[in-house]
Amino acid sequence: MSDNSKIEWTDATWNPVRGCTKISPGCKHCYAETFAERFRGVPGHPFEFGFDLRLVPEKLTDPLRWATPRMIFVNSMSDLFHQNVPDSYIETVARVMMQANWHTYQVLTKRADRMRDLLRGKLIEAAQHAHIWWGVSVENRKHGLPRVAALRDSPARVRFLSIEPLLEGLGRININGIHWVIVGGESGPGARPMSAEWVRGIKAQCEKAEVPFFFKQWGGVRKKETGRELDGRTYSQFPSGPHREAISY
Repeated sequence: MSDNSKIEWTDATWNPVRGCTKISPGCKHCYAETFAERFRGVPGHPFEFGFDLRLVPEKLTDPLRWATPRMIFVNSMSDLFHQNVPDSYIETVARVMMQANWHTYQVLTKRADRMRDLLRGKLIEAAQHAHIWWGVSVENRKHGLPRVAALRDSPARVRFLSIEPLLEGLGRININGIHWVIVGGESGPGARPMSAEWVRGIKAQCEKAEVPFFFKQWGGVRKKETGRELDGRTYSQFPSGPHREAISY
């Protein structure tokens, strides 16, 4: 687990799975893959095997050792619902999240159909816990919007969208039943541009539906220079929850 995460919308990361494979355009410049591959072949390093998918059972109990409540991004360096992660292992991760219930967990996937199916079945108990937030990545209309539909069809108590990297205008999004929306541009070498109008369109829909809106970054090659202000202000809204009495700005 990593404390003091640099990801703007979380406090810490927890990676009981490492590595992943690409499935859609949003994966093209995967920051996790770029980071992990730097250490391929380094003996003893957590990413000695690069971005090859690996279960890391020795990390499963990490949240139980953290006494102070944190917002925890689950599998920042993987996808819990990757097809090569067994159902039984996902169930174990969910049991840890239910047991260490003083934290808030943010579970994000591009494998929305599998997550929906498990939340309807083997993970139905975990789906009802308000301290576990279930989210999907959205980068464009073709791949992202079907994930939103799958998420809405799940029984998750708290649902969120990570619209990053935003690669095109999304038009109207059905955000009924969505409790939080994050938007951000791609960063790093080769970053694809993001239009301000695309962001404003999503923000307007969130405001109309009274859904908390978090603008993470403009991105680009030098994301620190482009910052995260939108039309002169910073948007850092969160859903209310067991560890957040009200939306923060």
